[in-house]
Amino acid sequence: MTSTVSRTDLYAEVQQFYARQMQLLDGGAFEAYAETFTEDGEFRHTPGRDPARTRAGISAELHDFHRRFDGDPVQRRHWFGMIDLEPQDDGSVRSAVYALVITTRPGGKPDVAPSCVVHDVLVRVDGELLTRSRRVEHDQLV
Repeated sequence: MTSTVSRTDLYAEVQQFYARQMQLLDGGAFEAYAETFTEDGEFRHTPGRDPARTRAGISAELHDFHRRFDGDPVQRRHWFGMIDLEPQDDGSVRSAVYALVITTRPGGKPDVAPSCVVHDVLVRVDGELLTRSRRVEHDQLV
């Protein structure tokens, strides 16, 4: 059984990891975001789209996905909360997170959608926390 102190440390570490990861994504630093995945990582983020695999594939998928916002002065923010962590016997950590995407345009009111649950498998590579796989489930499809 994991001690309370070590679980608290893990929770704080994962929360910081997600904060950095989402700020990279929201800032359009797609290559840096992809680096937060393992080299063979998998990222399934949008219904109807095949999962992206490998860091290069994740970066390419994000560039392609975000082309829809070309010429649109939109700011998107991914908000993660209610993080539930399950350390696994192999050292990985299963994470389930509630996520909201907040979209704002100049002079407009924020639009909150979609609402999702993010399922991650987090691993350590050379002491660094990375995402091995991410599956995003959109609430409006459940």
